[in-house]
Amino acid sequence: MKYFRIFVAAVLAFTVMCFSGCSDKTEESFVITLYPEYAPITVDNFVSLVEDGFYDGLTFHRIVEGFVAQGGDPNGDGTGGSDETIKGEFIDNGVTTNTMSHQRGVVSMARNSTSYDSASSQFFICYADCSSALDGQYAAFGKIDDEGMEVVDKFLDIEREYSSSGELSVPTTPITIEKAEVISDSSDGHQRVRMTVSF
Repeated sequence: MKYFRIFVAAVLAFTVMCFSGCSDKTEESFVITLYPEYAPITVDNFVSLVEDGFYDGLTFHRIVEGFVAQGGDPNGDGTGGSDETIKGEFIDNGVTTNTMSHQRGVVSMARNSTSYDSASSQFFICYADCSSALDGQYAAFGKIDDEGMEVVDKFLDIEREYSSSGELSVPTTPITIEKAEVISDSSDGHQRVRMTVSF
């Protein structure tokens, strides 16, 4: 009986270890540097949501190779957002100070197609130069450096299915924002947010 109890204890310990350490999931992080000089309302909204823990547990629901990785929707399908919407800080909406171009690594706010002032929580990260399609129509507000984009590039390794609109963009394995947190400012005084993701 003594040896049986030892055996059971060993099996339980191994099981606990596997639950905590034998997962096939990868957990990595990237940092977004924020630029309120281009989009102050957008940056304030984003930081507020981060500090409230809004993004924790949400996913990147849309991954389009050569275009964007989009996340921050509580519904997980592109239809949801936070309780409030904000002004779209981009040129076509009268905000001429936002000259930040949608290049690789730039972070910008998603919105619906019917209202310039419909952005709330969803954001996207550019995989490539998307300036011709997005500049002047979406509020760019942040940037991920090359090291961080290596993490975002790994999202493309996950198998994807076609969305209802016929776009190959829906990950079959969840890409989850485990934690979004404000960290120390950059060397030039810009706020930064670190996102830890698992996939």
